[in-house]
Amino acid sequence: MTVRDTAWPEGTPCWVDVTVPDPRMAMDFYGALLGWDFADTGDEAGNYLMCSVGGKLVAGIGGTQPGQENMPAAWTTYLATGDVDKTAAAISAEGGQLLVEPMDVMSAGRMAVAADPTGAVFGVWQAGDTLGVELADTPSALIWNECMTRDFAAAKDFYGKVFGYGFDDMSGGGFTYATLTVGGQAVGGLGQLPEDTPAEVPAHWMAYFGVTDTDVAVARVGELGGSVLRPPQDSPYGRMSAVTDNQGAAFSLISVTASAD
Repeated sequence: MTVRDTAWPEGTPCWVDVTVPDPRMAMDFYGALLGWDFADTGDEAGNYLMCSVGGKLVAGIGGTQPGQENMPAAWTTYLATGDVDKTAAAISAEGGQLLVEPMDVMSAGRMAVAADPTGAVFGVWQAGDTLGVELADTPSALIWNECMTRDFAAAKDFYGKVFGYGFDDMSGGGFTYATLTVGGQAVGGLGQLPEDTPAEVPAHWMAYFGVTDTDVAVARVGELGGSVLRPPQDSPYGRMSAVTDNQGAAFSLISVTASAD
């Protein structure tokens, strides 16, 4: 278990939020599945919902903005930076596209949203009053984030230049994958989408949330109106499954053991 009370190191996935047509519907889903509590930040902040476990922030829920009703529900992974404006300039210089220019989020922090040169969308977060997730690596909290793309080499070049990542190659057995490292520590992953991935699946960042029993959690997803994209399967890191919530936003579940670290 990781409890955080200072800003996350540069390049570390530090926050995740889901944008959906109906935030209250999302509350029902994630509250029942992951046991989250919710706090409405008020009209001034668009009634953005802060999700927590035991009083520690784990994620956010936002409503689709006017004029964007046709956008699909989706989770966004935010990468930490000490200077959003500098990072945004680097994103543009290295072939990425800024979808949301750097902006202040009241006193919470400063953010931008971008797409890498292969099309994967991600956010950038400069901590203010809100550091990012305060709890990770435990059931009901964020465990892992990875970018899956059709052009591994281009994505590796981009993220290495923009965020200064190191890469530990884990490829083998017909797959291409590397961990993203910051200060020698793995903070996320980068992988090549399998050749049989349907054409309509874009390059994307995937967020993994911890559960104590993946099979039970996946069954609960179905009961709550979600769907299964990839059935539960064993891995060296825990039993995992890719699913969607009851509004179509994709995320993954992975079994972890609670600890008091």
